Amino acid sequence: MSRHIVIVGLGLIGGSMAKALHGFEDFDLIGVDVSEPTLRYALEQDIVDRVEPDPVKALAEGDLVFLCLHPQGIVDFMAQHRDHFKPGAMVTDVCGVKGAILEGAKVLPDTVSFVGGHPMAGTEFSGIQHALVNMFHGAHYILTPNDRSRPEHVELMERLAVHIGCANIVKTTPENHDAIIAYTSQMMHVIAVAVCDDPSLFQYQGFEGDSFRGCTRVAALDVPLWTQLFTMNSKALGSALEELEGNIRTYRQAIEAGDTTTLVEKLSYSAARKRKMNRLELESGAVGREGKKPKV
Repeated sequence: MSRHIVIVGLGLIGGSMAKALHGFEDFDLIGVDVSEPTLRYALEQDIVDRVEPDPVKALAEGDLVFLCLHPQGIVDFMAQHRDHFKPGAMVTDVCGVKGAILEGAKVLPDTVSFVGGHPMAGTEFSGIQHALVNMFHGAHYILTPNDRSRPEHVELMERLAVHIGCANIVKTTPENHDAIIAYTSQMMHVIAVAVCDDPSLFQYQGFEGDSFRGCTRVAALDVPLWTQLFTMNSKALGSALEELEGNIRTYRQAIEAGDTTTLVEKLSYSAARKRKMNRLELESGAVGREGKKPKV
């Protein structure tokens, strides 16, 4: 008899997770979404084995439940359906903040095991039509287990991460995860949208180089999602932005003063650190959707 993975929310990440999980052990895939067209598309494209518009019915079967909603939606879903999860089930999420999600998971009954998760992958697009079977190839999978995470479920998530092609499985605390994401992801999105706030944006259109396009690629973001991600990780993101503001101020002051000595020192320091980061990235293999060998 097969076990059941229930994926709640068949957007970009939920759809990609469903595609990537085909053939994982003896599980079949049940898709849950509020959008009938999304459910129909998922079934027609064989992204899931079954669809179920009623989450209560799906959760009654779910041995492993993926919550692939917006952050506040995940918290609200757990509170609304706390009594509908199958006893013995494992619940996980794919959210880019962990402290708020782990706090929300405290409403779940003791019969359910929760393992916080974040496969670090995505694109600037949204919707199941943009889901990719190789979305997680070469990516980090961060897990934030706690005292309510059963060891066998953490091991299950490690096997699952290998199956979907992740290069690394990292177990850490919610606080450390949120500090990492504030710096490596959320701050980059703030930079991208801030650049696009400049009044000269359309005046200079057509003269953008690769550096501009790379910097602003993620600016066309999902506004409700990123509003929640920013505000639900405000402490860590605020600290990262404060450090960035100080660094930018130092560069501006050196440029305005014509202080070439300071500029050379700072540019040399930053360039050397980036080259070191590039070397370490290649050695680790976790560089994005490159199909690197997973490491546990």
